[in-house]
Amino acid sequence: MAAYLIRRLWQMIPTLIGVVLLVFFLFKYFGGDPAEILGGLNATPEQIESIRDQLGLNEPVWQQLAIFFKQIVTFDWGKSWATNESVANLFASRLPATLTVMIPILILEVVLAIPLALLVAYKRGTLTDRSIMIISTVALSISLLVYVIVFQYVFAFQLGWFPVQGWSDSFWTNLTVYSVLPVMVVTLVALAPQTRLYRSFFLDEIGQDYVRTARAKGLTEKTILLKHVLRNAMIPILTNVAVALPGIFVGSFLIEVFFSIPGLGREVLLAVNRSDYPVIQAVTIYIAVITMTVNLLTDVLYKMVDPRVVLK
Repeated sequence: MAAYLIRRLWQMIPTLIGVVLLVFFLFKYFGGDPAEILGGLNATPEQIESIRDQLGLNEPVWQQLAIFFKQIVTFDWGKSWATNESVANLFASRLPATLTVMIPILILEVVLAIPLALLVAYKRGTLTDRSIMIISTVALSISLLVYVIVFQYVFAFQLGWFPVQGWSDSFWTNLTVYSVLPVMVVTLVALAPQTRLYRSFFLDEIGQDYVRTARAKGLTEKTILLKHVLRNAMIPILTNVAVALPGIFVGSFLIEVFFSIPGLGREVLLAVNRSDYPVIQAVTIYIAVITMTVNLLTDVLYKMVDPRVVLK
């Protein structure tokens, strides 16, 4: 296992270098002139040139690239062009709010989708199975914005159970008051596709020979599903969770805007609108690192779930 981890970590280095080069040259040659963006429409050529000197944009390309690599290694991304706040401090102050919303969403998606999918797989072909699949199909056809509007209107305006917007300095208050409604919205939106997907995983396993053998031995359907089918279906489920994790992070951007949550997602959208390159570059690199790390952890979990898996 140790040798595998070292080998995978070593393989991540060229991948990360490729991402860094891609991000650097995309922003360098296709992102527009940062000096003109910061200077505005009324800036004089002298002012624009002064901004370029301050940002180091007049330095040779190799030197700018070296500075970019140094920022990544030292986690010092400089300051936001829009707010003049340190990018590192911006991330540190906004990330807790994002995690307060993201982590419950990830946990609830898995905890609710797996038993629900197992139930419909067990009840396959029955009215329960068809009803849940029809509901899931309809739910998939509705936009996230519709869910947000309906939930805010019903649970916030009409019933008054949750605030529409807001955030506080208390973690517990944020978790139990302000994050409940956005977590409910995203969880229910994600539950429909996850249930359909996990159901297909379980049905694939139910059709295997080992299930027929277990039934021939007299094992109960409950034992077969929980002890054999669920365990063997965990490999594709873990794969799906690993693939969806960066998507949940990106999806939180819209939720934070809709519910005015002062998280990293909302800050990124503001940075995009302001062409705040230091923030955008930092987020892009961090998402790439998170994706590679999650993939590595998923491979390790494969081995833990199924000892027959050979890590090469």
